[in-house]
Amino acid sequence: MKTKYHSLGNLWRYFLHRMVSEKGDVDYIARGWALGMFIGCLIPMGLQLVIAVPLSFPLKGSKIGAVFGTFLTNPLTVWFIYPAQCWLGERLLGQGHNLDTIRTLLKDVVQEQSFAALGALSGQLLLAFFIGGLLLALVLTPLTYCLVRASVLRYRKVREKLRQHRLMRRA
Repeated sequence: MKTKYHSLGNLWRYFLHRMVSEKGDVDYIARGWALGMFIGCLIPMGLQLVIAVPLSFPLKGSKIGAVFGTFLTNPLTVWFIYPAQCWLGERLLGQGHNLDTIRTLLKDVVQEQSFAALGALSGQLLLAFFIGGLLLALVLTPLTYCLVRASVLRYRKVREKLRQHRLMRRA
């Protein structure tokens, strides 16, 4: 059964359209997406939305952006992001697991997606997960903010030019 978003390209275009066409202040939209990216990098799947949406209220960010921003980690990407995040955290902690060992250790967590599986990991690997996630969040959050803000501004500028062009054609 084909859906409207049967390919990754169509899904990407949908997210992009939702981002640039959202109503509200440009900074409001960018703040929401950046918040979602921060939470998506730092918090394990399952808790991301529970944290991102309520935080978007006091931080005055887009709720839609906060939700979509967390989609960085999803069932397709966690197979790559979580091991890389742990590997990065281990390097910062001076630990020695290689990427294949980390993938094996995280396999149950990713497959089961349960807190019991997460709790079964060693404390050192959990610490590496959060430290690696924090580093990714510190890099990707401002990048997301700037890219979303620029994209929304560009979209609105093009849309306004088209509106002006249509008005001039009618006159």
